[in-house]
Amino acid sequence: MTVTGFRRWSDRLRRRDLADTSGASAVEFALITPIFLLILVGTLDFGGVLFTEFGLNGAVSAAADFALVNAASVSGTGGAALASQLVGIAASAHATNWASATVVVNNGPSATGNSTTVTASGTATNADSTYCPTISGTTIVWGAAVAAPPCGNGSVPGKFVTITATRTYRPIFGSYGIVKNNALSASTVVQVQ
Repeated sequence: MTVTGFRRWSDRLRRRDLADTSGASAVEFALITPIFLLILVGTLDFGGVLFTEFGLNGAVSAAADFALVNAASVSGTGGAALASQLVGIAASAHATNWASATVVVNNGPSATGNSTTVTASGTATNADSTYCPTISGTTIVWGAAVAAPPCGNGSVPGKFVTITATRTYRPIFGSYGIVKNNALSASTVVQVQ
């Protein structure tokens, strides 16, 4: 083989090798697919956290609305029944036993449980008093019953209902700053009178 013949042969071989891209798409797909799947699963996981958090907020809101409509039940005689009803509303907003709930009616009757099992406790006569509760972090400090306005902070004393709903949730990747101790929680304090 002459030098010119060798050059022609090597040029043809080089062009054929450079033009052969039959496996390039498969390699690109293999490299990019795991990244896209990771992004997809992360998005779905974060969406599940938000969906559950919004559901808890909706459940607590529905129970708060019910407490406002039934404000006359915030008393020593109707408080325990109201607390049990509110637990049922907050705990079963999306499905039976979807969440657990805790309700305190005006520092008196309280109920804890889910939509099928409710445990009542508290002192019923406290529900007949008016209070000036304060919030310290996530804890409600009821203080002593107040007979005449105003409260120490200038607000008007009244009758209050606290509602907390909690649902166990274990995200795949992390807490996203929302999930604490593998649970999501929503709560509110409603002044009904």
